[in-house]
Amino acid sequence: MATGSGKSPAVTLEVGDRKVRISNPERIYFPATGATKLDLANYYLSVGDGIVRALFERPCMMHRFPEGLSGEKVHQKRLPHGAPDWVQTVRVNFPRYNRHADELCVTHLADVIWSVQMSTVEFHPWNSRRADVERPDEWRIDLDPMPECGFDRVRRVAGVVHELLDELGATGWPKTSGGRGVHVYVRIRPEWGFGDVRRAALAFAREVERRAPQDVTTAWWRRDRDPHRLFVDYNQNARDHTIASAYSVRGVPDATVSTPITWDEIDDVHPRDFTISTVPARFAELGDLHAGIDDAVYSIEELLEWAERDESEGRPDHGGAED
Repeated sequence: MATGSGKSPAVTLEVGDRKVRISNPERIYFPATGATKLDLANYYLSVGDGIVRALFERPCMMHRFPEGLSGEKVHQKRLPHGAPDWVQTVRVNFPRYNRHADELCVTHLADVIWSVQMSTVEFHPWNSRRADVERPDEWRIDLDPMPECGFDRVRRVAGVVHELLDELGATGWPKTSGGRGVHVYVRIRPEWGFGDVRRAALAFAREVERRAPQDVTTAWWRRDRDPHRLFVDYNQNARDHTIASAYSVRGVPDATVSTPITWDEIDDVHPRDFTISTVPARFAELGDLHAGIDDAVYSIEELLEWAERDESEGRPDHGGAED
């Protein structure tokens, strides 16, 4: 519920048992639609269960636009100063640089709305949680189309991914990227470090490439990729690599949303279908399509065996050094 604040243009949102003040609520954030900062906050309120589930207890980078999309974009690792005492953090270390950062750690919807007050549009969580930030519990399959790759090709490759996951006995949870691609998440047992999860992701990507050689590339260097193909970006599983979460709005003029979908929908949907204007009604009707993700946990041993096979056949990984 929003209430006025005297003559101030600010409004106060009641979020559970907390109150969050939103300053400059009428500032236009998305010029193509006219959507405002308050519209952004109300969007996140409308998908509350979903965005909290996607971010829960994960280190989270905040992509902030203090002046709206027309201004500078700030990639915020450290929690901004002035946070309420109920906003929690998780510390992550960067040994290569002898540094650490206390990153946002969402535990309640109010944390998300406060982040919007701090001009956050996009939420980019780690694929590990604060209980052990060095052991991921999420394997991310990023279907990233090259510049001349159409969405029909993305759909075909998604079908191959679905088929292969079924063969492995793994449950994949697809979502649009909010851009031109599709992401698929798989919950995994948090028993391996980032290096092994990335090796497993590369082995899976190479198997997708074997099955769809005309559609897929796993070439590490961009200059070596056919611009008409789709890159299965396994490096999104490297340490401190993040992508927009489920239900995250993207920092683009038409306010697209990275939106959970069913496998059956892939043949018909287009990422531009999902915006802060359309997703709330969809969420109200369907609920969170990723609601069961934490109950479908996969073990990556077979993929690590594939990685060992590839390496023994002279197909090492040539990129992606970790911190």
